[in-house]
Amino acid sequence: MSVCPKAIRGLARTRPSAALPTRAAYAASRSIPARSFHAAAPPLQTSQQPGSSGPKGLPPKNVSSPDRKRFADFEVAGKVFIVTGGARGLGLTLAEGLAEAGGKVYCLDRMPEPDEHYAEAKGRLVPEWGGELHYRQQDITDTQHLDELITEIAEENGRLDGVIAAAGVQKVQPAIDWKPDEVEQMLKVNFTGLFMTATSAARQMFRFKNRGSICFIASMSGQVANKGLLCPVYNSSKAAVVQLARNLAMEWSKVKEDGTGGIRVNCISPGHIVTPMVLKNFEEVPGLKEKWEAENMMGRLSTPEEFKGAAIYLLSNASSFMTGSNIVIDGGHTAW
Repeated sequence: MSVCPKAIRGLARTRPSAALPTRAAYAASRSIPARSFHAAAPPLQTSQQPGSSGPKGLPPKNVSSPDRKRFADFEVAGKVFIVTGGARGLGLTLAEGLAEAGGKVYCLDRMPEPDEHYAEAKGRLVPEWGGELHYRQQDITDTQHLDELITEIAEENGRLDGVIAAAGVQKVQPAIDWKPDEVEQMLKVNFTGLFMTATSAARQMFRFKNRGSICFIASMSGQVANKGLLCPVYNSSKAAVVQLARNLAMEWSKVKEDGTGGIRVNCISPGHIVTPMVLKNFEEVPGLKEKWEAENMMGRLSTPEEFKGAAIYLLSNASSFMTGSNIVIDGGHTAW
């Protein structure tokens, strides 16, 4: 079949332009090179500065500054964060990651004292990098005192830049054996407590005009039935968390005329992680560990350290145009 030369020239004129280059995805590793994130503390993220040519809602950037550091978009030095469920496991590991990158981090948990790994995490911090870890006992189901504590932290620092809501509980039990009070208690932690954490934090971000970031720790179990594990209430609660993030993102992400807003809300949905809660599952269900390892594409379970990178990405300016999203990190479990 012959093709008219004019048609060829017409197609050439209408072909799409080359795609704009995008920022390479930040790869999480088991050991965060915190030194590479260290730079001068960023200014408070309030309303757009006069004369700035950046989009509304995006902090202005001086790309020609001689003091500019590589990976500056991932910078969190001088920022203040709260991590619930921060006494151990994934919550503590993510808190340590933010502190490694220079953040001042408050770990909240219902335990009177954090476990021994908290002291180890504090001991690993390098003072020159500027990060701090602090512990406060707080049950997130005690919403009045939770709000008071979050207010106190924000007032003490004059700002609140981000929250990771990682507190959660799980119970393995067939659906027909659940009692109403058991369902209520799990949702009180996994959903209501998380919801109230977010609203308390948002009030302070509005108050101090911080364009903050809130990260919910959901789960891939909010998308799929967790094969081999009978935990219908836990799975349902995590699905609710993902939907909540979308709704809060819709309400809070736009910067208002008075400079408030600009609060981004996202989720991380981990696959199977070796944490104290998961180790308890292995004790309760023989053979579960081997079954889970065989179910993902990498043939192994993850460790808490493998989620540090995603947390720093979401809590930093590197994700400044990301809200209402859910990052699934599951070794390919849900990609089959």
